[in-house]
Amino acid sequence: MCGIAGSFGGPQGGSQAAVRAMMDAISHRGPDGEGLYADPDRSAAFGQKRLSILDLSAAGRNPMWDHTGNRAVVFNGEIYNYLELRQELAGYPFRSQTDTEVILAAYERWGEACLDRFTGMFAFLLWDRSEASLFAARDRFGVKPLYYHLHPDGTLLLASEIKALHAAQVPARPDAAAWATYLKRGLHENTEGTFWEGVQALPPGHLLRWRDTGQSGKAAVSISRWYDVAERSGTEFDSRPEEAVEEEYLSLLENSVRLRFRSDVPVGINLSGGLDSSLLLGLVQKVRGEDSETMAFTFTAGDPAYDELPWVEQMVRHTKHPLTECRLRPEDVPALAASVASHQDEPFGGLPTLAYAALFQKARDAGVIVLLDGQGLDEQWGGYDYYVDALEGRSAGLMQGTPDRPVRPECLCGEFLEMAKPWDAPRPFPDALRNAQYRDARYTKIPRALRFNDRVSMRASTELREPFLDHSLFELALRQPADRKIAGGVRKRLLRRIASRLLPAGVVEAPKRPLQTPQREWLRGPLRPWADERIEDALERFGGSWLDTEKTRSVWREYQAGAGENSFYVWQWISLGQLAARR
Repeated sequence: MCGIAGSFGGPQGGSQAAVRAMMDAISHRGPDGEGLYADPDRSAAFGQKRLSILDLSAAGRNPMWDHTGNRAVVFNGEIYNYLELRQELAGYPFRSQTDTEVILAAYERWGEACLDRFTGMFAFLLWDRSEASLFAARDRFGVKPLYYHLHPDGTLLLASEIKALHAAQVPARPDAAAWATYLKRGLHENTEGTFWEGVQALPPGHLLRWRDTGQSGKAAVSISRWYDVAERSGTEFDSRPEEAVEEEYLSLLENSVRLRFRSDVPVGINLSGGLDSSLLLGLVQKVRGEDSETMAFTFTAGDPAYDELPWVEQMVRHTKHPLTECRLRPEDVPALAASVASHQDEPFGGLPTLAYAALFQKARDAGVIVLLDGQGLDEQWGGYDYYVDALEGRSAGLMQGTPDRPVRPECLCGEFLEMAKPWDAPRPFPDALRNAQYRDARYTKIPRALRFNDRVSMRASTELREPFLDHSLFELALRQPADRKIAGGVRKRLLRRIASRLLPAGVVEAPKRPLQTPQREWLRGPLRPWADERIEDALERFGGSWLDTEKTRSVWREYQAGAGENSFYVWQWISLGQLAARR
């Protein structure tokens, strides 16, 4: 896990100063070392800030060159099946024990097709010196980020975070249309755009090609899709008996967790009291053995209406896993929110994201560098309440457990409101349920959660691994008929049956609890003065142009008086205030 950056082509390409500035801006992603290569004659420069996870020796340093000295790579992520691939590539003269070198060997053998052989999370830049060409790629679900900016003069800049591009003199101008779409529709991520003008995200499952043509312009850059979960899953349902699917899926789960324990530094797990993270703990017990002492971390807020500590303690009570509780308090929020906002670069998910940020820091302080998380099973097995709506022919919403409107477009100025982009997710499946699952996996929920979690984990210089986002699991789950996901009012039906082989009945049967922090109460109570200041910051800069000042203040007063059960739109305004503070 690292931070990477590169500069290619145009009059600025090959600028060591630009890459150095980008690397310095993301130094938190790699505190264990760095490397930088610049070749102005070939209009290329690239570097990495390293967080050492595999092969902690100097042999793992990036940029890493292949055995010919012609190709080099800078890499962020993990190729979990690198040992198996090393066996397939036995003729390659490996000089390290890293997964990074496997990328170079696999590309030499299979070219772009190497991507399909990788099981992992990754974003990398692979430079071919003889051809003066760049090959960059991002993993299937976009666990690892990669942003780029193409300057009008033809210079291509790439980096792991947006702030790195701004450090390389890309103007930091908010994209009004992206903000309008967010404030009107509640969409964080759904296209290749970002909240900043001129900054694009390489979409999940896509690759980028660039070649020095000696000419400026966008013709030098080509982007194409190499993976799509709907395309790989197909539209046909799995007609095998449930027992066969259950056995295959459990085997895939075990293998996915086993692979993600490959590390030369300590590995821990994030726990809530929900089914998914409890299943993760059960799988850790199964693959690591009953004597496993893998450290577990959970966050609380001191409110029994939200804290899941009783369920977590039930899970670990009869194991040897030491449990560390990370408490979030109202007085922690202002400073933590400012820090997290500066690392996110874009709007983030409120108090749950802040609680995660504190948890990752707690893990790092305890010497745990890698953490496993339980993201992805709701999208595979129909865990959200609105999936029932999709199954029954109603429109599937975007937010679990939201009883009233999540956004307040009536508080936006007319011209700004019109800038919001219309958006509807593709519908590659013949049924509404799988289309909603696909929307969440490719465009909304998972991309949003992955961005939030990548930034807060890397803020603490820790690596987050997502075993349930293994593509083999997703593809198998999407092939299952609806009644294996939702039946008789029970969501994630077949998954619960699988989990019952590993977990206590009370955990398996527990309903999904969407609210994890008392954000609503704190914003009306102890955090009210802080929230008021942030909203006034937003109005000072954007009132009259983006926000209708009087309507916003009126709705904010109604919220303070107890109106509504949802605080999403309040956090949106706080996010605007944090943007205003960035000036």
